[in-house]
Amino acid sequence: MKTPRKLSASNIRIPVRKHVSYCAFYAWENSLSNAAVSAYNAVHERKELPESQRTDWDLYASTISEAKSQPDYRRTTHESKGADAAVSNSGSVRAVIAAMLANLGIAAAKFLAFLFTRSSSMLSESMHSAADTGNQVLLLIGRKRAQRAANIEHPFGYGRSRYVYAFIVSIVLFSLGGVFALYEGWHKIAHPEPLSNPLWAFCVLIVGIMLESFSLRTAVKESNSLRANAPWHRFVREAKAPELPVILLEDIGALIGLIFAIFGVTAAIITGDTRWDGVGSLAIGGLLALIASFLAIEMNSLLIGESGTAKHVAAIRKAIAEGNDIERIVHLKTLHLGPDELMVVAKIAVQHDETASSIAQAINDVEARIRSAVPIARVIYLEPDIFRTPSR
Repeated sequence: MKTPRKLSASNIRIPVRKHVSYCAFYAWENSLSNAAVSAYNAVHERKELPESQRTDWDLYASTISEAKSQPDYRRTTHESKGADAAVSNSGSVRAVIAAMLANLGIAAAKFLAFLFTRSSSMLSESMHSAADTGNQVLLLIGRKRAQRAANIEHPFGYGRSRYVYAFIVSIVLFSLGGVFALYEGWHKIAHPEPLSNPLWAFCVLIVGIMLESFSLRTAVKESNSLRANAPWHRFVREAKAPELPVILLEDIGALIGLIFAIFGVTAAIITGDTRWDGVGSLAIGGLLALIASFLAIEMNSLLIGESGTAKHVAAIRKAIAEGNDIERIVHLKTLHLGPDELMVVAKIAVQHDETASSIAQAINDVEARIRSAVPIARVIYLEPDIFRTPSR
């Protein structure tokens, strides 16, 4: 996409951005002056523009209008995210909401059962479910914040906000869930207290298993549409969208935790030794700490920056090599800017006698092929070069 004719630098190409206003601003800033920065910030902070900047702003607004009329507008904005991204987004939201509603009901029921039974395992499980409910809220907040448009300070957008909030989820799960359960288990073993009305505990635990099974079923169903035939452990390790792996692990952990709680309460009733209830709580705490540690490691990797999947990288290489416009790929690097957005950086070899216009056309064609093959590749930088055989 080229800058509008009203601007002086008519041949400046605008690097792909995921928000058209930033595209327009980029061209405007490069072709006029740095006064653009203050005008842009003033408008977005809802401040009244000085008279001296109103003409500049009118030009910026007309630049946006003309940019929207360009054929490439849809592919440079959020309006074209690709089928995979659309499926990932809708599936993740359904799984998160299902888990949140299930955990909210389970947390209330477990805490009510604790009040009647004074069971350490029930209190640990109620805190576990409360932590899970808060975690689902955090995941939804992360998704919302990730949808903010790119701006001057964050030109590649806020896609990684989803990774940040998923990392916070691991911290909450470890501290509010795991550490509390470990403390409660130790306290119950060191200072045993009698159980009362254990029937309440069993009823709530059975209802909890039913609700958690429903939540897990929803997460599995939504994950199946994305993982294809990949093994579950590889899907959890390699998924770029954090919500589904987090929900899967939380739901599996919740079901196992409920089994631990049933074991603790049952053993305490059969043996008459309520320290078994504390053992159940310790098992729950250890399980939550393990899951939280795994999630923290995975989210840390995504925050640092992971490349595209092997499938996407292979598709990009194939798309680049399909045409006759380049000689070879010198090197190729990819980076996820968010779960549904991939940056592609490549150096491509061209003929030494190619003209500037033919090289520009070749780059445009390669970009089009990449976007067609991998729709989430929305930030692409291609550097032409003359390939030279390395000297020995």
